[in-house]
Amino acid sequence: MSNDPLVIFTPSGKRGHFPVGTPVLTAARQLGVDLDSVCGGRGICSKCQVQPSFGDFPKHGVTVQETALSEWNSVEQRYDDKRGLPKGRRLGCQATVQSDVVIDVPETSQVHKQVVRKRVEARDITLDPAIRLYYVEVQEPDMHDPSGDLQRLTAALKSEWGIEDVKADLSILKQLQPILRKGEWKITCAVHHSRDGNLPHILQIWPGYYEGSVYGMAVDLGSTTIAGHLCDLRTGEVVASSGLMNPQIRFGEDLMSRVSYSMMNAGGADEMTAAVREGMNALFTQVAAEAEIDKSLIFDAVFVCNPVMHHLFLGIDPFELGQAPFALATSDAVSLPAQALDLNLASTAQAYLLPCIAGHVGADAAAVALSEAPNKSDNLVLVVDVGTNAEIMLGNTEKVLACSSPTGPAFEGAQISSGQRAAPGAIERVEIDPVTKEPRFQVIGCELWSDEDGFKEAIAATGVTGICGSGIIELVAEMRLAGLVDGPGLIGSPEQTGTDRCFLDGRTHSYLVWQDGDRQITVTNRDIREIQMAKAALYSGARLLMDKFGTDEVDRVVLAGAFGAHISPKHAMVLGMIPDCPLDRVTSAGNAAGTGARIALLNKEARTEIEQTVRDIHKIETAIEPRFQEHFVNASAIPNSAEPFPILNSIVTLPDVNFNTGGGDSSNAARRRRRRG
Repeated sequence: MSNDPLVIFTPSGKRGHFPVGTPVLTAARQLGVDLDSVCGGRGICSKCQVQPSFGDFPKHGVTVQETALSEWNSVEQRYDDKRGLPKGRRLGCQATVQSDVVIDVPETSQVHKQVVRKRVEARDITLDPAIRLYYVEVQEPDMHDPSGDLQRLTAALKSEWGIEDVKADLSILKQLQPILRKGEWKITCAVHHSRDGNLPHILQIWPGYYEGSVYGMAVDLGSTTIAGHLCDLRTGEVVASSGLMNPQIRFGEDLMSRVSYSMMNAGGADEMTAAVREGMNALFTQVAAEAEIDKSLIFDAVFVCNPVMHHLFLGIDPFELGQAPFALATSDAVSLPAQALDLNLASTAQAYLLPCIAGHVGADAAAVALSEAPNKSDNLVLVVDVGTNAEIMLGNTEKVLACSSPTGPAFEGAQISSGQRAAPGAIERVEIDPVTKEPRFQVIGCELWSDEDGFKEAIAATGVTGICGSGIIELVAEMRLAGLVDGPGLIGSPEQTGTDRCFLDGRTHSYLVWQDGDRQITVTNRDIREIQMAKAALYSGARLLMDKFGTDEVDRVVLAGAFGAHISPKHAMVLGMIPDCPLDRVTSAGNAAGTGARIALLNKEARTEIEQTVRDIHKIETAIEPRFQEHFVNASAIPNSAEPFPILNSIVTLPDVNFNTGGGDSSNAARRRRRRG
C-alpha cells in the first residue's frame, strides 16, 4: 500500500496515490479525470477550478484535514483580485497535494460538460396554473368617498373577476400608488390562488395592460442531477430546459453517504442545504438566460425529489431517514414563499413541493404516479424510475404498491472504471459479435457506428471518452449474450472466451472495448459486480411488490428516469433488471418525475389529486422484508439464478458458460458462497 496521499475526485469517483507536492491538475490528468485547462497550468485561464472538501468521509475511508492542499498562493490571489474565485474554490494547477483529499470537479470545470438527458415528454395538460394575470380598471380616489388605493383595487378584482378577499404584502403596497397613477388607474395583477384555504395573494403589479408573460419552474431535484423546465404560465409551453450536476455530490454520491456526512460532521446538513440551494439558483440563472427573460418574472416553482433531498432542500436534518423506522419530518405537500428557501426568483414567488410517499419513496415517485397514473390502469403496470435510488410502483385500479431500492450511481456511469455521465463522446449503444467477440458501438453526438467509414473523423472533436449508463447496461448484456461473461458475473479468460480482448487484469479478467494509443476503455470484473449489485437491487424491489400483489408476471413495464428513454428493453431483460415481459410492452416514459412536476406546476387541481393519490398508495419497506435478500441473491446472477424468464429465452439464447474453474477465489460466485456461509 502506498504511503503517498490518496486523492479522490468526485463526481467521477476516480482515485489514486500521488507524492506530496503533486499539482491537483497533474493528478487529475494521470487518472483521466475530466478537468479543463487551456493555459497549460500557468494559472491564467482558471478553467481548472476545483473544490476541496474537508471532514470525515466514511464511504471513502478518509479524513481530510484543512491542510490537505498547499496554501493559497500569489497566482490564485492575483486571479481572485482580477476576476474573483467562488468561495472555497482553488486553481487545480496551483494547489498541490499535501495529504489525503477529496476534490470535487465542478461542472463548469469539466471539458465534457454534462448533457442532462431528462427530456420533456409531450403530454396533454389542462392549463390551470396557481398564478394568473388579471387586468383591472380601478376607481379613482374620491374625497366624498374616502378609501385606500388597495381597497379600491381589491374591489375591482371582486367586481370584474369575482376574486374575493385578495391580500397584498408590504412590497406590493410600496409600489401600488405610483403604478396606479402611471397606468392611469388601469393595472395588471399577478394573483396566486392557493388551494390550502389561504386567501388569494397579489404577487406583482404592472401599470396598464401587461403584455408579457409570467413564468414557473418545474424542477426534478435528483441525487445526481437537477433538471428544470421553465414554463410560460400563460400558454403552458416549455420555453427553456436545463440541467446541472447536484453540487451535493461532493458530500457523497449516494443518499446514505450524505446522511452519514450530516451525522459525522457538525453543521454538515446545513452545508449540504446551502450547496443544493446554490445549485438551484445556478440552474434558475442558466434557464432564464437561455429563455432571455428576467428571473423576477418567475413567480411559481414546483419541486420533486427523494426524501433525503426533500429534507436537505428544506433545511431539515435527514438524520431520522438514516435509521429505522425512516420517519419523515412531514410527508404532506409543502407550500411556502420561495424566499424561505433562499431562491433567487421574483421576491414574492411561491414554492410547492409534492408530497412524499414514505421514508424512502419521495415526492419524485409521487410525481411519477401523477405522470403515469398506475392507479388508473386496467392492466397491472410496473413503473420503475431508474436513478441513484430507484422508485418502483406496481398497481392498477385495484391498488398501487410502492417501494424504493438503493441501486447506487452505477447506472449513471459512476463507480464504473470507464464510466461517465451522458455527454458527447460517451459510448451509449453497443453490439458484440457472438462469433468474433468484436464490439461495435455508438457514442453520444455521432450517428455512425464505430466500424463504419468516417467514424474516426466524425468523433475527432470529442473522441471516445467513456461509457454512460445506457452504454454499460448494453455492454454487460452483450457480453453475457456473446459468452464473455457467465451467469454468476465472471469474465472469462482468453482461452475460455476465444478472444484476446479478454485479458488478465490483476486477479480477474477485463474486456477491451476500445483502444487508441495509450487510451483504453475496458469493462472490468469490478464493473460487472457494480452493475450486478445495482440491477439486483432494482429487480428485487420489483419482485417484492409482485409477491405482495400475489403475481409472477406483470402486463406492462414503464421505464422512467434520467435515462429511462435510452435503456434498451431487451438488454435490460438480459441483464435481469426488470421482470420477464413481452418486449413490446416495455415502454419509456422519459423523465416522468419531471413531467409530473410540470403537470403540478401548470394545473393546481393536479396538486390536490396527487395529494389524495399518495394517501392511497401502500408503502413497502424493503429493509424489513425477509424475501428482499433472497430475491437479491437470485438476481445477482445474469439474468437470474432462480427465475426462468421464458419470454426472454424465446427471443435470445444465453450461452451456458461457467468461468469459475475453482481456483478463482476472487470470482463473484466464490464471494457469494463465502457470504452465505
